[in-house]
Amino acid sequence: MKSKFRLLISLFVVSMMSTPVFSQIKSSQKLLRHVVIFKFNDSSSAKDVQHVADTFYALKKSVPQIKDMEWGINNSPEQFNQGFTHCFIISFKSEKDLADYQNNSNHKAFQDVLKPHMEKVFVVDYWVK
Repeated sequence: MKSKFRLLISLFVVSMMSTPVFSQIKSSQKLLRHVVIFKFNDSSSAKDVQHVADTFYALKKSVPQIKDMEWGINNSPEQFNQGFTHCFIISFKSEKDLADYQNNSNHKAFQDVLKPHMEKVFVVDYWVK
């Protein structure tokens, strides 16, 4: 009885994987992650840094190519962050969407807010399914 049940479940899963709906879900889950990590100038106040973070996060609402965005402040006990404190992870559906975001006037305006406070930036892009 158990082997028949396993066979039925296996056949169901295999048949679902070949359906167009499953294929669309599977392909739609592929996202380009754009990771941006900032190290701020020592001369920048906590208020300045928070303003930069808030302005960056606000791009989520004003740049249509952004599919998702999250951010946080480093709290690793390992202390290997080399002064980089704020990490943003932005998701895009394509490399074109990332390029359009980088050329977006709202993103360019954010850079004007960031520049006086940024000592360094570290960026990594990668694909996930």
